[in-house]
Amino acid sequence: MTSASPTAFSALPLSPAMLSNLEQLGYTAMTPIQAAALPPALLGKDLIAQAQTGSGKTAAFALALLANLNPRRFAVQSLVLCPTRELADQVTTEIRRLARAEDNIKVVTLCGGVPLRGQLATLEHGAHIVVGTPGRVMDHLERGSLQLEALNTLVLDEADRMLDMGFFDDIAKVARQCPPARQTLLFSATYPEGIAKLSAQFMREPVSVKVETQHSAARIEQRWYEVTDTQRLDTVGRLLAHFRPASTIAFCNTKAQCRDLVAVLQAQGISALALFGELEQRERDQVLVRFANRSCSVLVATDVAARGLDIASLAAVINVDVTPDPEVHVHRIGRTGRAGESGLALNLASLDEMGSVGKIEHLQGRESTWYPLAGLEPASGEPLVPPMATLHIQGGRKEKIRPGDVLGALTADLGYTREQVGKINVNEWSTYVAVERGIAQQVASRLNAGRIKGKSVKVRVLED
Repeated sequence: MTSASPTAFSALPLSPAMLSNLEQLGYTAMTPIQAAALPPALLGKDLIAQAQTGSGKTAAFALALLANLNPRRFAVQSLVLCPTRELADQVTTEIRRLARAEDNIKVVTLCGGVPLRGQLATLEHGAHIVVGTPGRVMDHLERGSLQLEALNTLVLDEADRMLDMGFFDDIAKVARQCPPARQTLLFSATYPEGIAKLSAQFMREPVSVKVETQHSAARIEQRWYEVTDTQRLDTVGRLLAHFRPASTIAFCNTKAQCRDLVAVLQAQGISALALFGELEQRERDQVLVRFANRSCSVLVATDVAARGLDIASLAAVINVDVTPDPEVHVHRIGRTGRAGESGLALNLASLDEMGSVGKIEHLQGRESTWYPLAGLEPASGEPLVPPMATLHIQGGRKEKIRPGDVLGALTADLGYTREQVGKINVNEWSTYVAVERGIAQQVASRLNAGRIKGKSVKVRVLED
């Protein structure tokens, strides 16, 4: 009999049902973080794992908590804390897919921005796994609607980002309400001081694993441009006109810089939206939906706001300001060039930032390649315009609207083709649908005059 390769899931003590489910889901070999984290995690050890978004970390902790779970015991046995609702939703989806091998494992998401009523009713029916944001989990603990005495696994996902967002005290309060004999798994992309403080207070002899961020240098082309501070924002417009990337995240170090850059780009006729920490959940949802469905060309974001985003194919990343933390730089540029596609990382730096550039060179083990600003010529006389526009439909899951209903109304009822319709996102109270930009206003007025699922609806086009 041949022994399993060290990166095969069959090398782990997982049930045959789980191994066959992993195979069906297309999990062929472990990613580096899974290979490093799963053996100690499955032995029940506490773990501090340093890994980036997109490295396969969700499966690393999900497989560990599922191995610890007794499906016949109807009580909360695992709690996963995440910084944002988007990440909590992604984690819930992934755990449900991995849990298919087991009988009826119930996963509940507890996040802010959603009415408490429905969550209270769901918790009354019982759950095995809770995924949520610290504030809302605290609410339920204070109300007594969430009981943790049966808990055996606590996961802190993107712990650095939760600390950035000021959740230290909430995390500490939640951890104090968990049984002391539990297993704690902490995942973080960077390692700020607060992490050491958390682990000292709430973890038992944690094993530390760190996976070096390996972005294939061949897939990501990095270019550096020296600018003065007065040239900086204008240069972003020149980069976009020259390279014409279909989708770009532009990173700024401050919220004020984000706002200024969006104003400059919009004045140039470029569709740009800002994402920073203080946005209300509804605005945040709209910005992310529009960027992911190709209705907006540039997302201008701070690091705190952009962590945990799962944007599939990103043509370019622009570092408008150099980050003083070289690991954050690697994290930023790693959002492009994924899934075998090539990516472009365009970096602007002033003389004052050369110290930070040096740190990045040291971490990446190579020198930066500099290009002259004079080489940035517009590739076309046309402005960079996204191919789609987003319609906002009042009404969502609460009105029992499903993506198929919206697609049916547009194709079967109104006669548009499937190719003219893009992504459809149905939230609790709202539905967003991307359609070809040229027909957006016409589609909105025809939908306003028609019906979805037999009901008349209010529809508007989201503009910058």
